[in-house]
Amino acid sequence: MNAQTLTPQKMDDLLQSPVVLSQDKILVIDDSPCLLAAMLRKYGYTVVTETDSHRAHGAVLDQAPDLILLDINMPGADGYSVCTTLKASAQTRDIPVIFVSARNETVDKIRAFQVGAADYVSKQFQFSETLVRIETQLNQRRLQKRLIASEAQAREKSEQLTRALAQIQETQSQLVHQAKMSSLGQLVAGVAHEINNPVNFVYGNLTYIAEYTEHLMELLGLYQQALPEPTPEIEEKIEEVDLEFIEADLPRLVGSMRVGTERIQEIVRSLRNFSRLDESDLKSVDVHQGLENTLVILQHRLKASGDRAEVNIVRSYGDLPLLECYAGQLNQVFTNILANSIDALAEKRKQASDDGAVEAPQITIETKRVGLDRIRVVIADNGEGMPESVRNRVFDPFFTTKDTGVGTGLGMSISYQIVTERHRGQLSCESGLGQGTRFEIELPLRAAKHGPMAENRYGNTGSQAVTPIGVSVGEFQQAS
Repeated sequence: MNAQTLTPQKMDDLLQSPVVLSQDKILVIDDSPCLLAAMLRKYGYTVVTETDSHRAHGAVLDQAPDLILLDINMPGADGYSVCTTLKASAQTRDIPVIFVSARNETVDKIRAFQVGAADYVSKQFQFSETLVRIETQLNQRRLQKRLIASEAQAREKSEQLTRALAQIQETQSQLVHQAKMSSLGQLVAGVAHEINNPVNFVYGNLTYIAEYTEHLMELLGLYQQALPEPTPEIEEKIEEVDLEFIEADLPRLVGSMRVGTERIQEIVRSLRNFSRLDESDLKSVDVHQGLENTLVILQHRLKASGDRAEVNIVRSYGDLPLLECYAGQLNQVFTNILANSIDALAEKRKQASDDGAVEAPQITIETKRVGLDRIRVVIADNGEGMPESVRNRVFDPFFTTKDTGVGTGLGMSISYQIVTERHRGQLSCESGLGQGTRFEIELPLRAAKHGPMAENRYGNTGSQAVTPIGVSVGEFQQAS
């Protein structure tokens, strides 16, 4: 903008020679705008006019002027009504309005300012004064635009910082998760191997123990037939050791040892599957087998203990085809959700233990096929539920309602990434106070082979195979 300072000495010559004050756009709304518009154009302003007060608002929207000069007396709506309409619109309220009118009464000026005018000029004006008033309003308008632009830039920078913080938190959660997976996978694989060898040794010998026990019992029976009248020493020993009880209990004892070692083998198999958590291959897996392996790992938390009642598991499994997925990661999702459900039932377990009339703590697992190419897994508990403020943040990184040092706040965030980014599925949570909590996982039968987490953490994918899903780390990392 080219500007000239108006001094008293120059005022007499102001109308004699053109002086370019600015190139801003001025809209003149007047039933006779020609003279005023011509004078303004002489001084370099871009001037547009509108003579119909009913079209004034539309003209402002179309022209987007920097300043409006508005007459009061016009056919149809008067200037006060036009100004009221402009100030009521979010798109036009910031444009300054100067009333230019033949009316010169104080009441007219007061009313003009009441409806939103920035200034008031009588048509019996000195044009030099009017130019100064116009430039004053245009300068204020320019400053206002700069302020708005500055605020927009500040908001954009704030949004950029917010996005950057979210990315940093996500990256941090992935790095923490990756470190845990690596160390825990190695630890569990080693523990499973060390336990498996002696357990297999014991389990293998139980077959011979059972066989030898049966032979000894048969031989003892033959001795009793051959010597129906044992010596006093033998009679005393039979009574001392309670031979009749031993004959009845020894087979049961061997049988219970077999059940116990089989249980250990089942846990070891689940732990060995868990140690394969970081496998990068897509595999076709049995979802139900993965859920059952997860429940094996969590079994000790489901049992009744002390002042806590047992958690009932209700299964409602549909007929599912094999699912192509990253098996270990998907089981981490199952484990995180189930571990959270068990935590949510803590209070109800105490109440059920103290009062048999209280509803038993329960987790329901439901699976079904959805359409031709998707499956759905629902895990729901009948706990206390959570308020809306907590439910809205349940998938946020580092958000946890647990005590400091107990929950990491990463479990559900990582689960959400695994389902939505790694498998292109959906994970949602429904809950309300007193209504329990329901997590719904929906997955395509064929997973995408590449995703953000895949590229950053796991490399490329390999061949496919049919395998039961392993058990995940949620139980061991105190899922949030």
